[in-house]
Amino acid sequence: MNEATSDSAITVKSKTKAKAAKKTQQVSREKPQASREKLDSVRHHIGSRVIGQQRLVEGMLVCLLSDGHLLVEGLPGLAKTTAVKALSEAIEGDFHRVQFTPDLLPSDLVGTDIYRHEKGAFEFRPGPLFHNILLADEINRAPAKVQSALLEAMAERQITVGHTSYPLPDVFMVLGTQNPIEQEGTYHLPEAQLDRFLMQVRAEHPSHDEELQILELDNNRQKISQQAPDTVLSQAELLAMRAAATELYLDPKLYGYIVDLVQATRNPAGYSEDLRRWIRYGASPRASISLGRCARALAWMRGDTYVSPEHIQRVAPEILRHRILLTFEAEAEGITTDDFIEQLLGLVAIP
Repeated sequence: MNEATSDSAITVKSKTKAKAAKKTQQVSREKPQASREKLDSVRHHIGSRVIGQQRLVEGMLVCLLSDGHLLVEGLPGLAKTTAVKALSEAIEGDFHRVQFTPDLLPSDLVGTDIYRHEKGAFEFRPGPLFHNILLADEINRAPAKVQSALLEAMAERQITVGHTSYPLPDVFMVLGTQNPIEQEGTYHLPEAQLDRFLMQVRAEHPSHDEELQILELDNNRQKISQQAPDTVLSQAELLAMRAAATELYLDPKLYGYIVDLVQATRNPAGYSEDLRRWIRYGASPRASISLGRCARALAWMRGDTYVSPEHIQRVAPEILRHRILLTFEAEAEGITTDDFIEQLLGLVAIP
């Protein structure tokens, strides 16, 4: 992907969207194994740029297959931006990075009307939100008006400027990053926007061996940066993969298991008195939808022909952690959202 914006971006994207739609049916007839191999090549390319961070890489691919957005939390220097750039290199389309700051304006994201003297009329110039993959770096440093513009794009897949609405491309993914420690100059992300992120992944520090590999990778950074991905995943191929993942079998009993998990975040008293004391707000029904979508995507990625409870439990922490709010009592006891989710998964019966 190339980082660029032009006046003709909307027209180009419309043509790309139509072209991808025509190819999707043809691509969908490919053998599933061949499609997975192409997705594995994307994973391999990211792995050539990023050491470790398996949950981050897996989360990006699951969100990509599930047509969702990803929130990445982690300290500086943990390869969050590098991973997103590597993902964008292996996918057909374009990529843009926006550094969120307190002085950022909504027009800096959505675009603006520019007067063309030669035409004697205003012409809309699209902003970064019209790219296929948008990296919103330090997303919680922008004010509420900017967050509102981003929320419309994430939720409605369209941008409204004045009285005109512009559709976004079929392949549209927001990857937001935020630092868990630095609080000065930050704004609290509204719950409505947090809920629109399909998953929240935490970037972790590397192990000793992984950090040694990072040093070796840095020694060859110039050579590695010039290496192109083995294959580039087309948008038509990606749309076909999404359709295949959606059709993966999910037993009705597991639908009940998903609902039990999510409802237990809202009414945990029947499972544990500790859970009841710790939870302030539980997850919305959107969490149930997200669990089903992501479990299917993960199962498809692994080559499984149906969804199992293990798939659901694997994606549950990333789907629930930003959708629940703990009480002050829980925080005083040192309980984290992950602690809550871990206990919940151990208490809700598996069918």
